[in-house]
Amino acid sequence: MLRVTSIAVALLAIIFIRLSFAVIQLRRKNQVSLGSGGHEELERAVRAHGNFAEYVPIGLLMIGCLELNGAPWWVVALPAASLTIGRLIHAKGIQESPPKFGLRILGMQLTFGTLGVLAALNLAWTLYLAFA
Repeated sequence: MLRVTSIAVALLAIIFIRLSFAVIQLRRKNQVSLGSGGHEELERAVRAHGNFAEYVPIGLLMIGCLELNGAPWWVVALPAASLTIGRLIHAKGIQESPPKFGLRILGMQLTFGTLGVLAALNLAWTLYLAFA
């Protein structure tokens, strides 16, 4: 069973929906059907949504692999929490006006760090299982 992954997917889906609604709301407000129409606030919302969609799937895939391979729940839960927090911080930093670069940087550091840790954990855990 993928208990930790299921919780992570649910939480990240809620964030994704919220980011999607922010784009929809701004598109309606600015009467833009595609792109940002030159509206900075809409461009920030589009990129927050897009950036989330670009990084979250690979993280969830690695979280799920780790859990499916029987890693202890806390080894799965810590990077799941870190990825979620990193994505929230980044989205907040990019959507603020003016953008808060410190939050964006922190969010990306958490995201990249988590993805790197997940890659290492998946390699190490799989090799451990193969040779144990």
